[in-house]
Amino acid sequence: MKILITGGAGFIGSNYCYYRFENYPEDQIYILDKLTYAGNLDNIKDLLNEDRVHFIEGDIADKDFIDNFFEKEKFDAVVNFAAETHVDRSITGPSIFVLTNIVGTHNLLEASRLNEVKRYHQVSTDEVYGDLGSNSTDLFTETTPIAPNCPYAASKASADLLVMSYFETYNMGVTISRCSNNYGPYQFPEKLIPYFFRLIADNKQVPVYGDGQNVRDWLYVLDHCRAIDMILKDGKLGEAYNVGGNNEKTNLEITQFLLEFLEKDESLITFVDDRLAHDRRYAIDSTKIQEELGWEPSVDFAEGIQKTFDWYKENEEWSRKLMDNLEERKHKKVSKTPLEASR
Repeated sequence: MKILITGGAGFIGSNYCYYRFENYPEDQIYILDKLTYAGNLDNIKDLLNEDRVHFIEGDIADKDFIDNFFEKEKFDAVVNFAAETHVDRSITGPSIFVLTNIVGTHNLLEASRLNEVKRYHQVSTDEVYGDLGSNSTDLFTETTPIAPNCPYAASKASADLLVMSYFETYNMGVTISRCSNNYGPYQFPEKLIPYFFRLIADNKQVPVYGDGQNVRDWLYVLDHCRAIDMILKDGKLGEAYNVGGNNEKTNLEITQFLLEFLEKDESLITFVDDRLAHDRRYAIDSTKIQEELGWEPSVDFAEGIQKTFDWYKENEEWSRKLMDNLEERKHKKVSKTPLEASR
């Protein structure tokens, strides 16, 4: 298969690139990434010298680029990880989320349709479903109404609707996966688990939003990669599949777990004002993918966290370099418009 993996230098995308490379030795793998703050060539450096791996720097929101690229290469399959994903960033600068997550997805769909790509898979999020609330024991199923509450989630929900419209209108071979919170190697260090891990390791205060009781379901990233692979091979066209880790944890529980693991006490916890539109609880029902495709999570939370922490410790320079670059971006004087500066 000649497969395009967009956003392949990001966290989940890079893990999927390695998974694809190791499990499909006949594939030609094309990795497309814009290399924003979250896209990092160091994530895929072990693949860049392989003959059957091809890296291209580019922006899915650039229609002319995408059209020319697809016409030239003629892919068999596309897996779209490319997205702006950080909720806090979507609150302070939502425009880039609309450009990348909605316009970019449309560009990929249209190029795929016009160039007869056989399989298109959209990587989405459980955040499109909205908030289950603090007093609910319900779970998100694939029939839960789409009801996003922040600009990031709204942009991903819009992309999902576009994907489904291409199935209904053009009979394109599309599927969607909606995952819970991922953790594991190569996660950008401003996300909760790697960010708190770094702060605690440095004996710095850990800022916990609100009362810390917001609940998320945590999924080890390689289990997510397996799920995408199974959907791409055997998933029903025009269908969405929920992918969850069956690991509901409050943000405070995650923080306490990290403190215990690093042998620190809870004096490092600082409660800060809650962020805007902070959904109280997400929880995934993965029954559909388990029954139809035989997938289930293989790594429990304790094992996955141990694997993740071991990786952080072995790759401390990777994390430090990223955070240094992020600090440089924050302090660099920029003369562009706000929209241009966010790209």
